[in-house]
Amino acid sequence: MTDPAPAPALTPPRYLSAIQGIFAVVLVVSNIASSKLATVHLAGWAPTFDGGTFLFPLTYIFGDVLTEVYGYARSRRVIWFGLAMNLCAALVLALVAVLPTAPGTDGGPFSAIFTFVPRIVLASTAAFFVGEFLNSYVLAKLKVATAGRWLWTRTIGSTLVGQGADTLVFSLIAFAGLLPTDQLWGLIAFNYVYKVALEILLTPVTYGVVGFLKRAEGRDAYDRHTDFNPFRLRG
Repeated sequence: MTDPAPAPALTPPRYLSAIQGIFAVVLVVSNIASSKLATVHLAGWAPTFDGGTFLFPLTYIFGDVLTEVYGYARSRRVIWFGLAMNLCAALVLALVAVLPTAPGTDGGPFSAIFTFVPRIVLASTAAFFVGEFLNSYVLAKLKVATAGRWLWTRTIGSTLVGQGADTLVFSLIAFAGLLPTDQLWGLIAFNYVYKVALEILLTPVTYGVVGFLKRAEGRDAYDRHTDFNPFRLRG
């Protein structure tokens, strides 16, 4: 009886680098935008939210796509890359904010905005670390449990867990002591509902992107024997 033929080697991923780059840009821009608090009036309700709320949920959709197509291990490396780029941007902005202003110019607005960013970045880093890894872990486990069926159950289910942790950690670190308690919990509730609703609304887009990448890359990862330690960068 002959041994089975070895499985063909996978070619290097074609789109992973582009996804990683966009992912990092979305994360950095979201953190800068989060330095502004805004209020909108909706049928008698005026929720407070940070400016990064509009863009940041896309990072979780990227996380879903990465884990679904490329697996938890690659997603883990992309998450760490995003965190590194985020910290790099924060350090540069903080350094520029404290540089002496040139004579005849007004550096006040820049300093006023970006001296607040380090607290936002600390909040975002902690929240993103907890939320993204929970999101990827839950999605990977659900994929194995469902044998790859019902993609919507794991994209939405993982978002419910990941975004819940993310929103709570970020809001408490970034705004506790700055906002009244009722306004703070209103911000947490609004951000969480908005992020989950956006994930649900964009489910058809997620299906389309996942389907395209699986066909184009020839990949469909199942994390059956994966080490889910978030600090392991190899393997």
